Amino acid sequence: MVCMVSRQGRELQRYNKAGGRVVVGCIPYKLKEEIPVGSRIDQAIEVLVITSQKGHGMMFPKGGWELDETIDEAVTREAMEEAGVLGTLQGELGIWNYISKRYNVVYEGQMYALKVTNELCQWPEMHVRNRKWVSVAEAREGCQHKWMTDALDKLVLQLGMRHMQEAAMA
Repeated sequence: MVCMVSRQGRELQRYNKAGGRVVVGCIPYKLKEEIPVGSRIDQAIEVLVITSQKGHGMMFPKGGWELDETIDEAVTREAMEEAGVLGTLQGELGIWNYISKRYNVVYEGQMYALKVTNELCQWPEMHVRNRKWVSVAEAREGCQHKWMTDALDKLVLQLGMRHMQEAAMA
């Protein structure tokens, strides 16, 4: 069963030593059915981007990691609440520090790869966010946050290495 209400409030939020929130997120992705031999992996990947609640720009699902949940639970919750997707976590992409535009405080952002297995027809933030499957190039061009495009580059690198290993073993 999926909860259809987003968590609200900051009472349970985790904070770093500098007083900024610890934010976790993911890059939801899927691979095209057939990856042609010799093709570039970034052309075989589609990523799911969402708009901010104000509807400006593209980003990946992210939000506060709360004290009563594991990091895996937080990442998958954010993907479901903001983008309406479920999937399998494929590993950490990295940790970045960035300045919150709203509060001018340094936040810590941790990003993960999420291989999408199910796209929900209804989800908690469907009325305040749009979602769209795009190519890696489109996501790089449209994403306003450098730390998120850095995470995207890491995802492409990891998937490319995995694809090369699988091809070598075949």
